[in-house]
Amino acid sequence: MDFPHTADIVIIGGGVMGASAAWHLASRGTRNLVLLEKEPLFGQGSTGKCAGGVRYQFGTEINIRLSLASLPMLERFKDELGQDVHYRPCGYLFVLTDERDVQTFQHNVALQRRLGVQTEWLDGDEVRRRLSLMRFDDALAGTFHQKDGLVDPNSVVMGYIGAAQKLGVRAFSGVEVTGIRVSGGKVEGVEASRGVIQTRTVINAAGAWAGQIGQMAGVHLPIQPIRRQMFTTTPLAEIPADFPFVIDFAQALYFHREGEGLLIGMSNPHETPGFNQNVDEAWELTNLEAALARMPLLERARRAAHWAGLYEVTPDAHPIYGKTPVEGFLVCAGFSGHGFMHGPVSGKLMSELILDGAFSTVDVSMLDLARFEQGRLIKEYNVV
Repeated sequence: MDFPHTADIVIIGGGVMGASAAWHLASRGTRNLVLLEKEPLFGQGSTGKCAGGVRYQFGTEINIRLSLASLPMLERFKDELGQDVHYRPCGYLFVLTDERDVQTFQHNVALQRRLGVQTEWLDGDEVRRRLSLMRFDDALAGTFHQKDGLVDPNSVVMGYIGAAQKLGVRAFSGVEVTGIRVSGGKVEGVEASRGVIQTRTVINAAGAWAGQIGQMAGVHLPIQPIRRQMFTTTPLAEIPADFPFVIDFAQALYFHREGEGLLIGMSNPHETPGFNQNVDEAWELTNLEAALARMPLLERARRAAHWAGLYEVTPDAHPIYGKTPVEGFLVCAGFSGHGFMHGPVSGKLMSELILDGAFSTVDVSMLDLARFEQGRLIKEYNVV
């Protein structure tokens, strides 16, 4: 495919955000659209290295509303785009061992129920009954929602990319953006490793690299890359098919079924910002020890694989949508670890902003870039 010299819209980033935006714009008639991804394959950044979890259980109204709009889109994905994304509603089970978390989650569950998310409240004994393979003597309570679960990230990205290409979107992988041309406070073009594209509209959907892309346009985005890592195990016959996505909230330790084994991860609270995606062997040992304490049968398994990826973290753990001080330079990034599940609706929202001038499916106008300078932060408690 010849590299274009002009485009109505250039999307930077071929993960779930960029792919979703491309398809939603194309499905509404946008044709002269270019998607650029620096990796050799689409979805190899944060999307391809995430745990694949999708959930309704959040602690702020806006995140719950994003889930209410986005997760049904994943359920309908095969019918609408012809791609099976392997949605598995195994449920998320948050286990609470700190009284302060219990009080906060009681408030969160009340909020979720008010918005139509019928999360179950479990006492400690019910948590232990449901997780008989695990040691949770210290569990005080838990929350569970059956419609939370797992989706295959690669299938979502490639489903959107393939459908968008059929509608005329020109999607390029292995092309790195090296500069944004700005004149008179307006976008004029995108400089890339294969050439320059003249355009008046750019969507920065570069995930953990969104801050760097912002600097190219002279826009400061408070988005920092934070390493997160996980590993998978060899098969464990004892793990039931309906094993939930378990989160030991106080330790930021999580388990979910992956094939015939488990995927296990644990957030390092001392991780410093940076683009290092090498596995920290010392932290992996800490993770393994914590996991063994909760699930002793892991002694029978071996590590099958391990990897690290990047969260794209903002000061309030909420994304940034929309306009910036540079006219035509738009942002859809900063999802702080829960971007994959909100990718479908986020692409739709960006298409609404560009084509209609406003967000309509969900009002995310409060998640603008200006909120950081104006002190309008919206803190999300329920982030692992």
